[in-house]
Amino acid sequence: MPNFLSMLNKPIKINSKPLVLDACSWTVAAGFPSPAADYTQQRIDLNNHLIRNKDATYLFRVKGDSMIDAGIYENDILLVDRSINPKHNHIILAQLNNEFTVKKLYRKGGVIKLIAENSIYPPQLIKKEDDLIAWGVVTYNLHKLC
Repeated sequence: MPNFLSMLNKPIKINSKPLVLDACSWTVAAGFPSPAADYTQQRIDLNNHLIRNKDATYLFRVKGDSMIDAGIYENDILLVDRSINPKHNHIILAQLNNEFTVKKLYRKGGVIKLIAENSIYPPQLIKKEDDLIAWGVVTYNLHKLC
């Protein structure tokens, strides 16, 4: 039976079940832990904080290293919202000539480019003959730390 992560080579629709976790009302310093860490103030549903439009939000798994300078690494999971109008400098999930790619959108003065956030990859100028679909805007990156 395939696991959830192995299915992310295709768009995955967001589950509508609430994902509720305890939330603390204070900020966290990157120093010594607070003695009050055992006391939580409220419970939050991550769907309410991460997802604007449930019906238009999908998950994608990242393959490759073209966006590492934006903090997007191979095997990260991206939340992509199709209801957001992509603008200049948004990180988007694009479909370029029937291939999915994640890049920063450059759109100024009639010039459209897809910009990698890794200096070893040159910007890709979109030509008239290219078939570009801005499939959605990346709203969050789920990056495993350990």
